[in-house]
Amino acid sequence: MMFQKSDYIIRGYNFLHNRLFPRRKKLSSLMIYATDVCDSGCKHCLIWAKRPTQYLPFERIVSLMKSKCINSNTSVGLEGGEFLLHPEAFKILDWFSRNHKNFDIFSNCLKPDTLIKAVQDFKPKRLYISLDGDEETYLYMRGKDGHNSVIKVIETLKDTVPIFVMFTLSPYNDFEDLKYVAELCKKYNVFLRVGIYNNIPFFDTIDDAVSSVFGQLKNKELLTFRKAKALQQHKDEMAVKEKMQIKNPAAAIPLVVKEFAENYDYIKLYDKWVQGKLRLGCNSILDSAIVLPDGSVPICQHLSLKLGNIYNADLDSIFNSEQNTHTQLYHSKHCNQCWVSYHRKYDVILYRTFEKYFGRRATSKMLGYYKWDSDDKLKYNNVVK
Repeated sequence: MMFQKSDYIIRGYNFLHNRLFPRRKKLSSLMIYATDVCDSGCKHCLIWAKRPTQYLPFERIVSLMKSKCINSNTSVGLEGGEFLLHPEAFKILDWFSRNHKNFDIFSNCLKPDTLIKAVQDFKPKRLYISLDGDEETYLYMRGKDGHNSVIKVIETLKDTVPIFVMFTLSPYNDFEDLKYVAELCKKYNVFLRVGIYNNIPFFDTIDDAVSSVFGQLKNKELLTFRKAKALQQHKDEMAVKEKMQIKNPAAAIPLVVKEFAENYDYIKLYDKWVQGKLRLGCNSILDSAIVLPDGSVPICQHLSLKLGNIYNADLDSIFNSEQNTHTQLYHSKHCNQCWVSYHRKYDVILYRTFEKYFGRRATSKMLGYYKWDSDDKLKYNNVVK
């Protein structure tokens, strides 16, 4: 199990509370993208080529944390870019260690000694680090020779903090890389968290996710800053491509992935979603918020729709205003446009759990129409085996 039972109970309570009181919603999760500065050179995310760079100041983050929709159970992720490149990173971490202990650090591990010190000094609840394959794949996909830095962080901190190794399945790596990372996680007894490449506005993604095939661009030339800027300038043109035939990933999923909860079904159901056979409501946007370095608050990680900006209004007014509540409820019922792990893993768990205990008909009445496959009478256990 990736999280404790208490984490699921708390989020379940929030789900019920937010359903009953949509104008007084509480946050289960808050992702603070404190900066877009990054020292990597990834192909699946061009945030490192953004100019000018931006930061959320320490004072603004502290003010944000005073919002009524945030409580001690709210899990706060400190991310970037590379969060540790924020000029006030250690000051922010010190504040969280004293005032809101339920916080996580996200890092690419390219500055391993700095990260190790931050974890040892400030004791986050969890540490999320990125690893997308072996040494060669890492170099060509992420643009830096950082594989061994990740290993150093794992070996040093695995007994200090729960470590979640984040693997992004993409056109730039494949299932062999997933197997490598999963077996490494098993070796060191750390958690695996698989995501699938998606088009996310903040990350300046280029290759169209739905039209891409896993591994089709693996280990091709490194991405330079100049080329990344050119791609950003022609982003709209690049995103429109001839749709390729999607290869069914189910048969290729390494068996070792089944040993890590919340990953196997997420990957297996992806192809159902791509083909339009799967439909789930998006419930995570009702208890999760994202704040970007410019202060904007998007409705989710996938859509460009902004609910507001914390420089113009407080988070409570943004997240729980009458207009935005209507917008959130509408998208929660009708949006099925992404397979972003931050949102869709929660939905998979929610629907499969309701279906297990209440049955398919009752789940449809409580959560709205859904289907796991083209035959909407099929249950989760019929589709995910």
